[in-house]
Order: sequence, then structure tokens, then C-alpha cells
Amino acid sequence: MLANGGDGDQHPDVWLVRHGETEWARLGRHTGRTDVPLTELGREQARSVAGRLAGVPFALVLSSPLSRAFETALLAGFGDQVEPDPDLVEWDYGTYEGRTTKEIRSLAPGWSIWRQGPVGGETIDDVAARADRVIARARSVEGNVLLIAHGHVLRVLAARWLGLAPSEGRLFALSTATVSVLGWEHGAPVIVRWNERCGRG
Repeated sequence: MLANGGDGDQHPDVWLVRHGETEWARLGRHTGRTDVPLTELGREQARSVAGRLAGVPFALVLSSPLSRAFETALLAGFGDQVEPDPDLVEWDYGTYEGRTTKEIRSLAPGWSIWRQGPVGGETIDDVAARADRVIARARSVEGNVLLIAHGHVLRVLAARWLGLAPSEGRLFALSTATVSVLGWEHGAPVIVRWNERCGRG
């Protein structure tokens, strides 16, 4: 359904799905460009997304091309509609790829992805530029949009949807196999719902 923006116009909602569980996600390892597959639980979670989104019409469905997101899209029932969008790939964590926050902080005490970013990877502004392009594309569509992607890039995207600095994505915890909705109230962008779990996890 389209949300009424309160100014007489109809505005599309943007639905966000974070992919199902992977082994690295379960262990808290930063998973950027490494193409880690879904676990069996992750596949089960992805199938549960289909029930959560049943009956919602989407004019556009975009997914990160990485397999954990794209397989989530397929298992959720969008194989005939989903398009890969490289702007939805996860943050490039550089030399921090595959490491946990605890491991990184043993080398860089007090480190935060939101403040210092990774060594040898993307800056937060690089990620925000990609998110802004996705938002612009979504807002140009007449109808609801579904985005299937990864934790950090979707958190940055949510911050940018609201007009916030990309670092404010730190405020929006996002679990695997969850559904969130970005929408409108009286013509202003808002978060309609956030981090709703699908299935076991």
C-alpha cells in the first residue's frame, strides 16, 4: 500500500530486508565483500520473509548482488522481479574484513566503524553516496520498493532517508532476517517500522 504523505500526494514506501543468517554474521565477524553463503537457518529465515511480505505489491525489487542477499530475495519469492544493484553491496571493510569488533579493538582501542571507519576500505561518505543513489532511484518509482541487502549499508540508508548524517546509522540496530519500512508522514520521510524479525533467529 502507498502511504498518504498528508499533503494530498501518494508516496511510496521503501521496505528493507536484511539477508538471513550467515556463519560470519552469527559470529559477529565483519562481512563486507566476502561472499559468505546463508546457513540453513538463514535459508529458513529467508523463506519466512515471503510470508511477512505476502500481499504487498512492489513496483521495484532491488538486491545486493552478493549471494547472501540475492539468495534471500529468491527464497522470499522475488526471483521473477529482483534486480541486482551494486550500490547495495555491504561496506568494504578493507583490512578489517572477517574480524570481530573485539579483535579490531585489540589493535585500535575504542574503535567504531561509525567514527573511524575501516583501514583500507570505504569511507562512510563512500557508503552514503551509494545509499543516496539508491534512495533517489526508489523515490523516482511510482509504487513501493523493496531493498534486500546488508546490515551496515541499510543502516546508513535509513539515516540518509531521514536526512541525517550517515554516522547516525549507528542508532539503528538491525538484525539478520528482519523487515523494516521507510515511509512518509505529512510529506516528511519517517521510519514506519524497524527491525521486525522473520522466523527463528
